[in-house]
Amino acid sequence: MSPDLDQALARCAQEPIHLSGAIQPHGYLISCALPDWSIRHVSANIEALTGIAAADMPRRSLREFLTEDLVQSLSETIGFGEPDGPAQRAAVGNIGPGAQLCDLSVHVAGGLVHIEIEPQPPGAGERSPAVVGQAMIARVAATDDEHDFHQRVAEQVRLLTGYDRVMVYRFRHDDSGEVIAESCAAEMPAYLGLRYPASDIPAQARKLYLRNRIRVIPDAGYAPVPVLPDRGPDGAPLDLGQLALRSVSPVHLEYLRNMGVAASMSISITAGGRLWGLIACHHRSPRLVPPGVRAVADMFGLFVSMRIAAREQRAAVAAEDGARAVRDALGLRLANAGDARLALPTELDLLRRALPCDGAGLWLHDEWHSAGRAPAAAAVPGLLAWLRRDGGAGPVATANAADWADGPDAAGGLAGALALPLDAARGEWLCFFRCEQIQEVRWAGRPDQPFTVDPDGQHIGPRASFAAWSETVRGASIPWSDADQRMAGRLLLVLRERWRREHHQSDPTDLNQQRTRLEMRDQRQRLQRLSELLDGMAHLGPGATTQFAARISQLEEDLQALVRTTEAGEG
Repeated sequence: MSPDLDQALARCAQEPIHLSGAIQPHGYLISCALPDWSIRHVSANIEALTGIAAADMPRRSLREFLTEDLVQSLSETIGFGEPDGPAQRAAVGNIGPGAQLCDLSVHVAGGLVHIEIEPQPPGAGERSPAVVGQAMIARVAATDDEHDFHQRVAEQVRLLTGYDRVMVYRFRHDDSGEVIAESCAAEMPAYLGLRYPASDIPAQARKLYLRNRIRVIPDAGYAPVPVLPDRGPDGAPLDLGQLALRSVSPVHLEYLRNMGVAASMSISITAGGRLWGLIACHHRSPRLVPPGVRAVADMFGLFVSMRIAAREQRAAVAAEDGARAVRDALGLRLANAGDARLALPTELDLLRRALPCDGAGLWLHDEWHSAGRAPAAAAVPGLLAWLRRDGGAGPVATANAADWADGPDAAGGLAGALALPLDAARGEWLCFFRCEQIQEVRWAGRPDQPFTVDPDGQHIGPRASFAAWSETVRGASIPWSDADQRMAGRLLLVLRERWRREHHQSDPTDLNQQRTRLEMRDQRQRLQRLSELLDGMAHLGPGATTQFAARISQLEEDLQALVRTTEAGEG
């Protein structure tokens, strides 16, 4: 990468896209202060709706422009919401001297109530969002096949919105993205299977996708409408990150135009508190998606997120249950052995089941023991050199063969390595290995040319070509996940406990307490993941919601009773 491009990319990553100071022209913005609903900011186009010049509206009351029932609906909606939470659709009503029928959405951020107003197109209210959303959910919920599920998701969103192309786009471990499902018009180029570099959706954009689940651009050729005034009383620019109407980065608009896309929408897919992916929609001509349809898309996106998060949670629980069974069996076998160090090499086949891996190796008493796919003895010096350089008191991991092997031949078709320091003083290590994943990757344009840079090197633009470009990737494995490393850490505790207990190097009670703390941390994370699933329960009826509340109350009572029992025992 050239220095000019490197510097331009760094500036792009720092662009404060949530402080654009403008909205898109298909709607209007009024920002008020409570409790008197005094207007503080408006979009410059507000006169077209209210008949009052934008400069004359600040410091007046919202009640001069909206009926009391609409103001009441806004008040009730923000009462149910959280500060800095996503905007909620609040009401439909007639506004202005022309009695324009409009959708109103509202949220609270920065101490202000932000009201987004969008005129309703003809026929926008013909379908009930709840009924349509439930029908969509029923159609995708009928399959347990992962690929079929994602394909049905793309098809249902296309049926709902009418876009030319709808894709399910998944972020990979390196923040690049891959199209894993697609539904599109026959004349549209297919993007299924293409990969996009991480720079296409920079870090600050991914953060906004977490905050704002739905993003819509009805016309990529729009002229931004300024918000007046563009700064608050403290002189700071307004944070518009939660606005559905927020004007987007000019670089992104150019990116869409370079793809031949005139309108777009994205629906965030979240799992485990992170942005898992997007449902990305493209259209060749401008296309307005009214708030009612977006409400259905939002409900559907929450369900999709819930299903994906639940699937990942089930896989994590199954992996942890298997790893715990291996640790328990290993602990019993080593406890029954006369010398754990002598017994451990015979247990490598069991240890291979402690983590998702292809093989295991043990460096003990200056000898190399292995099981499954593991490096030959000739490759061990390079492995030990990496461990002496990068190893520490806990697990150390890499997905790249170049980190520990002296060339592809030395790696022997392996790439990933995760090592546990059994005894740092003696240089004793237990290692797990993963085979390299030889991939023929098809990129949407060259990943080493993600942007263009102008002659002065100060500004960047998106690439103009999205033609498929292929490369063969070697020397890398599936990365070791955080869950892999947590399971490895618990295995290390079990082994060190046996080591130290035999040599009376520490109080086993302290090791038991460490293990208990790790287990409790695991349970807390499980509860957090369960709480995230509740975001996807918006489609359930009152009966199911009451059942959830009862179960949660019972869990709270059980935990409190357990705490009281423990405290009484300690007393």
